[in-house]
This record gives sequence, C-alpha cells and structure tokens, in this order.
Amino acid sequence: MSLEQKVMDRMKDAMKSKDEVALRSLRAIKAAIILAKTAEGAKGEMSEEEETRMLQKLVKQRKDSLDIYQQQNRTDLAEKEEQEIAVIGQFLPQQMSPEELKAELQAIIAANGASTPADMGKIMGLATKSLAGKAEGKAISAMVKEILAGK
Repeated sequence: MSLEQKVMDRMKDAMKSKDEVALRSLRAIKAAIILAKTAEGAKGEMSEEEETRMLQKLVKQRKDSLDIYQQQNRTDLAEKEEQEIAVIGQFLPQQMSPEELKAELQAIIAANGASTPADMGKIMGLATKSLAGKAEGKAISAMVKEILAGK
C-alpha cells in the first residue's frame, strides 16, 4: 500500500473520530505528496525512498519551528508542532538508537579507511546513503565527527 493510500485511510479515520491533530498533520502530508507528484519533472509517482525523504523534510520543518516557538516561550504553538511531529513520525521507518548508529558508522569508517576529520565528507556521503530514513543527518554528522576526532 502506498503512502498516499495509507494517509487517505488514516484521514478517513481521523475525520470519523474528530481527531483534529491527526487530521491537520495528515492533510499536510497529503499536500506534500500532491506537490511532489505534480512538480516539474515528476513522474506522477513517488518511490518509497522519495516518500521517506519527504516525510523527513516535514518532520525537520516542524522541529525547526518547534525550536523557534520554544525560544519565544510560545508553548501553545510548540505543542501543536510536537503533536504533528508525532503523527508524521508514525509513517517513518524506525530510527536507529545512538548505539546502533555508532556501530554502523564505525563499520563504514573502517571499510573505507577513514582516520581523520578530513575524511568526513567522504564518510558523510556514504553514511547518508546507507542510513537514509534510519537516522537524521544531524545525528549522523555529530557521530561521525565524534568517531573521527577520537581516532
């Protein structure tokens, strides 16, 4: 079942149960899917990888807004963002724990012979492809820096 179909099914359930938070979040996902499918050069379909990237982008946007709202002590708006992150996150693959991420990155670093922080660019390229959807770019970057600095 495609992401779009899953979202539509959940939207129907949210409408029936009058769940405003879920409905608002699901409509945002649906809008992003429609934009992606109708964008110039799009084939009218999205691969699973593209869907995951789109969902991660939606979560990242909300996390950025959440940070701003928390800095401005706008708990009402921050709460909405947290709720939307939770709903959108249900469609994302399970994220790796810090321990799993560190083990995976150490394997990538060892396999490619990286040993200094100067090798970070090469490792980041490989790691982001390999761990797409399983870990955030910020977390990957921080862990790679930590590992390469510690060697």
